[in-house]
Amino acid sequence: MKTSLLQILLLFSTLTFPLIRAQATEPLRLRVLSYNIHHGAGVDGQLDLERIAKVILAVKPDLVALQEVDQKTSRSQKIDQPAELARLTKMHVAFGANIEFQGGHYGNAILSRFPIAHQQNHLLPNVDDGEQRGVLAAEISIPQANASLRLLATHFDHRTADKERVLSAQTVNALVEKDARPALLMGDLNDVVASETLNLLTIAWSRTNAQPLPTVPVDEPVRQIDFILFRPRQHWKVIETRVLDEAVASDHRAIFSVLEFRPGQASQE
Repeated sequence: MKTSLLQILLLFSTLTFPLIRAQATEPLRLRVLSYNIHHGAGVDGQLDLERIAKVILAVKPDLVALQEVDQKTSRSQKIDQPAELARLTKMHVAFGANIEFQGGHYGNAILSRFPIAHQQNHLLPNVDDGEQRGVLAAEISIPQANASLRLLATHFDHRTADKERVLSAQTVNALVEKDARPALLMGDLNDVVASETLNLLTIAWSRTNAQPLPTVPVDEPVRQIDFILFRPRQHWKVIETRVLDEAVASDHRAIFSVLEFRPGQASQE
């Protein structure tokens, strides 16, 4: 008996469809980096954004959170640093201005290999007239996973007293309290593992490294104050976390993670 063309097509689809569906639901590995760039000024006194871009590109990141970013300030030669870093890295960019400074603005930035669907900058609590801090929240669309995630980039207060950092941690947690979407939090938190700041954050977030990985001082790091965190836990698997060896381009070392993103996992939060 001759097999009809329709029967052949049905047989082919039966054999191949499970494979196609399995491939579509495989976890996607994301390469993420957090870097306090000290407005591009290195410990050698040189203002060099191209050098910062080379540090970023060295790990081929998908998502980057940057702190201490200038936008058209006098000290940075009136360069729009977020736009210039986007050009140098060929990535999408979002910028959150926290203060007006030297004729321009100063704050946090996000670079993304994926489209940035939405962005919003949230000012953090300010205690005793300190430097105004903020958290830049962006929705990142990831076509390969048919999903999106939230990326929060921040830089907490640096002063010895932790009152403002504690309030900032509470504010960040409140931003995601009723949102079960996959999210990353990256930045210079100016506090260490086991501090009240980190203890509060880890109520809602998980760190990518269980043991401290020092990021400052840049020449011989002894404290980790730069972190990558994620939530909810079931959407992520940590593959690798390390601190980059580069010790000249900024006064911080960058922290880098490879994470498996599992958007299809059922949320438990």
